[in-house]
Amino acid sequence: MSQSSNGFVEGFNTFVSWGNGLIWGNDDWLIMNSPWFGLLVFVLIGAGLFFTVATRFIQFRHFGHMWGLLRTSGQGRKDGGISSFEALMTSLAARVGTGNLAGVAIAVYVGGPGAVFWMWITALVGMSTSFIESTLAQAYKVPHNDNVYRGGPAYYIERGVGQRWMAVLFSLCLLVAFGLAFNGVQANTIAQATNEAFGVPTWATGAVLVALVAPVVFGGLRSVARVAGKVVPIMAMLYIFLALFIIITNFSLFPVAIAHIVKSAFGLEQAAGGVLGYGIAQAMINGIKRGLFSNEAGMGSAPNAAATAKSHPDHPAVQGFMQMLGVFIDTLVICTATASIIILSGVVDPNVEQEGIQLTQLALSQYVGDLGVYFIAIAIFFFAFTSIIANYSYGESNLEFISGSKNAKPAIMIFRVVVLVMVFIGSVASLPAIWNFADLSMGLMALTNLAAILILTPVALRILRDYERQIKEGKSPDQITFDPDRFVKLKNEANRDAWDD
Repeated sequence: MSQSSNGFVEGFNTFVSWGNGLIWGNDDWLIMNSPWFGLLVFVLIGAGLFFTVATRFIQFRHFGHMWGLLRTSGQGRKDGGISSFEALMTSLAARVGTGNLAGVAIAVYVGGPGAVFWMWITALVGMSTSFIESTLAQAYKVPHNDNVYRGGPAYYIERGVGQRWMAVLFSLCLLVAFGLAFNGVQANTIAQATNEAFGVPTWATGAVLVALVAPVVFGGLRSVARVAGKVVPIMAMLYIFLALFIIITNFSLFPVAIAHIVKSAFGLEQAAGGVLGYGIAQAMINGIKRGLFSNEAGMGSAPNAAATAKSHPDHPAVQGFMQMLGVFIDTLVICTATASIIILSGVVDPNVEQEGIQLTQLALSQYVGDLGVYFIAIAIFFFAFTSIIANYSYGESNLEFISGSKNAKPAIMIFRVVVLVMVFIGSVASLPAIWNFADLSMGLMALTNLAAILILTPVALRILRDYERQIKEGKSPDQITFDPDRFVKLKNEANRDAWDD
């Protein structure tokens, strides 16, 4: 490689690192005297608090109703479309992956048990953000000839905010981050865990992954939803049951572990050692960052799945509630399960370098022996596999938005092949420069989405009030309706064909 090429690569990597530091922050803030949180963390948490107040603490007021909607979530689908439940499972497929198993382990290792507390807070605040963005995605969705709706931030940015360039920027960032790079990350995690547990060469795992992913992605969005709707609930329940078994069999230690989490979150344990500020900072930054990465609230990814559904009741607010539930399950349930296993095991050693997925495997092996290593390898295989296909579906939807539905077929075929190539490359190679660029793309994507939903907050709040009014009137799920004509802004912006009935 020429000297000029080396200089370009070095300059590009420096720019990406600078951008990530600005957006995501720097863990070494005390040493480098730089901000300990980046711009995005402040905006995400600030927006979440604003949405929580604006919706009158919707995540607490409607907590029971949120779960109750699961009863009818399988209904509403027609003509081969996607149900509310399948849309939820697709978004969970993307959320539940390396962040829940490896990411939690990293947060606990670097930030201490207190990081878990800040993950909880991030999820509780993020639930209201998820409601706003997913409700807007439903309100601005458009029909498609395959009977699966399309929608998401790109669509409500273009129609609601009226800025096509901003919508295209969002779509391009999502394509880079979720459509390509993060699929490589998921494949890499699968390959490493399988190699650790069974000694399978990474190239072999990559080949198997490509063979499994190919028929799903070539089947389109409906195929992704069907597979996610079957795999995600089974694996999530198995993982949760295993965590509950460990908690129950070690119940005398569980209250101690919870107290350990809370004390560490507020530096009560570190105060005795004279490192109060540093301990709190490390717990907060790692808990919040890992929590945001895991539940994706505000990132603009889950709304792409939310928009595809034909909900029951047929109202945009329903997918808002369902995606709030997704954030809760991802962080408050599955991430907490991982954290409980790790903390109760006592295997975390700050003096020994421990990697994320291997730390989770080591912790589980303390309870069930080598079976724990194998189980985590299998769990991460299915969790990350479903993340790959869900990430692909997000990419396809946004690629179609950029190119237009009539001209999208050639681009989508090329995209499918590139995704499969990226899955194989990710399995056999570690490409930190690409992952860093993906982080930057995801950060820009999130900032763009947050700007849009803050602008469109009044629309989402009016939709919420319309839904709450019908609930108070005692209407059954079959009687609840949504009519864009009842909203001044949506009257001219919502797609009429998506709400023709």
